[in-house]
Amino acid sequence: MGNKKSRIWLTFFLGALAALAPLSTDMYLPSLPVMTAVFGAGPSLIQLTLTMTMAGMAAGQLLAGPVSDQRGRRRPLLVGMLVFAGSSLGCVFADSIGWFLGFRFVQGLSGAVGIVTARAIARDVCEGAELTRFFALLMLVNGLAPVLAPVIGGQVLLFTSWRGVFGLLSAIGLILTLATLIFRETLPSEHRIRSLTASFRSFGGLLKDRYFLGHCLLQCCFFGAFFAYISGSSFLFQDVYGISAQAFSFLFGGIGAAIALVGLIPARLAGRVSDERLLVWSLVQALAGSAAFFVCCWLRAPFVLTVLSLLLTIPMVSVLGAASFSLAMRTQGKNAGSAAALIGFFSMISGGLIAPLVGIGGSGNPMPMAVIMVTGYAAALLFYWWMIRPQQAQ
Repeated sequence: MGNKKSRIWLTFFLGALAALAPLSTDMYLPSLPVMTAVFGAGPSLIQLTLTMTMAGMAAGQLLAGPVSDQRGRRRPLLVGMLVFAGSSLGCVFADSIGWFLGFRFVQGLSGAVGIVTARAIARDVCEGAELTRFFALLMLVNGLAPVLAPVIGGQVLLFTSWRGVFGLLSAIGLILTLATLIFRETLPSEHRIRSLTASFRSFGGLLKDRYFLGHCLLQCCFFGAFFAYISGSSFLFQDVYGISAQAFSFLFGGIGAAIALVGLIPARLAGRVSDERLLVWSLVQALAGSAAFFVCCWLRAPFVLTVLSLLLTIPMVSVLGAASFSLAMRTQGKNAGSAAALIGFFSMISGGLIAPLVGIGGSGNPMPMAVIMVTGYAAALLFYWWMIRPQQAQ
């Protein structure tokens, strides 16, 4: 992986690329209740702005993965970051919910290039326990985004409207474009897939791999539950518990800090504790924590108990992300981009489908969010026992 200095630079660069997802979804969360009034739309339609971004990210990864396996990592990434900056600027000037939804989709589509390329580059330069450790470090760097994004978004609202948030996202896109210009290609031409058609065809082989598909479905359910929290938390805390947008941004950031801190665990234990054990732990604790959150929502428990229940479950996303990704990617060489794309597709499309469902009970009803979280984590655990564990036992 080169010297220590280049490793640190690459870690932060890839972490910033992977952070495009939480930056795009989390930074404007404090603005959601305000945007319902600006666009004259209900909670479900406003949460559809999350759906459009995640749908774009899901579709974009299916395209970006094979292209990066055939064209290399650098050129597709440069185009993606330029389009991300432009579409974020389009969100600033959108004057209707229709235009805003369209720009959000393009923002997700282009941002997906950064997300899938970061994962593919990690596979290019690492393998085995080192891959787990490096990906855990990426999750740690990436964990700073949920901490900072809503806090920054909440503070931006003190000085300007929600449009300023997307102006900042456009600037981030330009910075990543400049960083890509100095990035050194990690996929030599002799290691690339010759035909783009063959690269797309590799999706079929990956989906026939029961073990790999098990990880895709597990992450689909797990991240669906996680995105229920992402899309519903602002309404839960601002409309149900009555806290301000600024207070919510700090609360959301605090839970994000817990995600980052828990992300240190797989990084420290890689090579000493198996990825399988880390995976099972994250699944069981996430399910137990979501059950506690369900009870809190059902009983309209005090604010502190509700926050504690979320702290039991939400930070597990960093452990599961590192362990499951490392296990799924170990046997993927030339197909690293396509494999990372499929994993990303399954995790993002579930979030896109779930986001509008969270608001079906209205902004003052947290039960849909709680039900989706429990169901998603339970389904993820079932996919582990049904499709992944039997293969590991062989």
